[in-house]
Amino acid sequence: MISGKTLEGWYASHPLIRDLVALQETSWFNPAVAPVAQALGDVGLTAADVADASARLARFASYLQRAFPETAGSKGIIESDIQPLLQLSPLLAERYGQALQGALWLKRDSHLPISGSIKARGGIYEVLKHAEDLALAGGLLALDDDYAVLDSDRARAFFGQYKIAVGSTGNLGMSIGIMGAALGFQVTVHMSADARQWKKDRLRSHGVTVVEYASDYSVAVEQGRKQAEADPTCHFVDDENSVNLFLGYSVAAERLKGQLTQAGIAVDAQHPLFVYLPCGVGGAPGGVAFGLKLAFGDAVHCIFAEPTHSPCMFLGVYTGLHDKISVQDFGIDNVTAADGLAVGRASGFVGQAMQRLLDGFYTVSDEELYCLLALMERSEGLRLEPSALAGVPGIARVHADRGYQARAGLDSQTMANATHLVWATGGNMVPADEMQAYLAKGRQLLENAAG
Repeated sequence: MISGKTLEGWYASHPLIRDLVALQETSWFNPAVAPVAQALGDVGLTAADVADASARLARFASYLQRAFPETAGSKGIIESDIQPLLQLSPLLAERYGQALQGALWLKRDSHLPISGSIKARGGIYEVLKHAEDLALAGGLLALDDDYAVLDSDRARAFFGQYKIAVGSTGNLGMSIGIMGAALGFQVTVHMSADARQWKKDRLRSHGVTVVEYASDYSVAVEQGRKQAEADPTCHFVDDENSVNLFLGYSVAAERLKGQLTQAGIAVDAQHPLFVYLPCGVGGAPGGVAFGLKLAFGDAVHCIFAEPTHSPCMFLGVYTGLHDKISVQDFGIDNVTAADGLAVGRASGFVGQAMQRLLDGFYTVSDEELYCLLALMERSEGLRLEPSALAGVPGIARVHADRGYQARAGLDSQTMANATHLVWATGGNMVPADEMQAYLAKGRQLLENAAG
């Protein structure tokens, strides 16, 4: 029995579960999606909360510029650029056997400074928020100070009295660890079995304690939580439920709005924006999607992408059970090459807060991720880690579902005017030998398919 029903009972009531269990690539467009004006209240956060987070990041800009010289070009603001995928778009149309209308773009969070992934947004923000709270309370800092003073031995000694713990599949741990260690915190990252060795090595090189587990993400999080509960000086970064992580991610949307304007791209009812977000536990894509809905209202359509072996948010929202159910409950193994997305149980906070704001969900196979990785490198010269390619098939999934288009009021002219944005979540810091192995696998799969 799974939450009171047999597997066959679930297949009868929720037919797509059969495809998910069979590890088939599956799409589901949410019939419960509601107008932003009705659904934003579900989140319990407002535009003022996002503005507060943005202002905090601005206060820390001088510190980041000093502590991390790679942020000097952006004056201490952690942000990525966007670029059109002019060469990849026709290759996708050919690959998926359908005309793909609208312009395809990439949001390059894969190249964010400091930790090289989308987690540099929320993860670094949460560490900075915690540091600010402690520094203000301890008299180390005043709100009108130049925060560059935190790049000092005095500040590091102050923060050295405190600990930070987090459970991670890799990228969040990288962001928390690198940022926390730079400030002087004692940081422990509890890493699941699927975390890449190079990420563990890089964390240790920054003086971070890495605890490894033979189990998956949920066990790493549980152990991180236990460490913090036993130590009053330890702050636990809760990837499943943290409002601060969520707000750190949400700041991306207003910045994206400025980038699209600068690129001459309109976003309105006649010019919709589709954003495809790789999803693990849900905090990063959930926070970004919340910000997008605040920035663009009903003109933006947010769609989550997950590996076929780890469809936790798809399953949670589709069944309405959220974190009360896991992929393992249905016999899905949660073993995927997309290590950043290898999560078996979704965030209940994100699933419930965002379930009426998310347009759809789909799954993509590991083999397809590798193929897309090789196609992206061949066509655009960009090298991303497997999980960062999950958003690429989204444009084809939207075009293939005429029922969703009709329900959303998307006619052929509107689709022709659309902008499709793939959110690339990581890859810039992958070691060269590992990236070569990814590319070799993807190229071989493409060659086999062509032969």
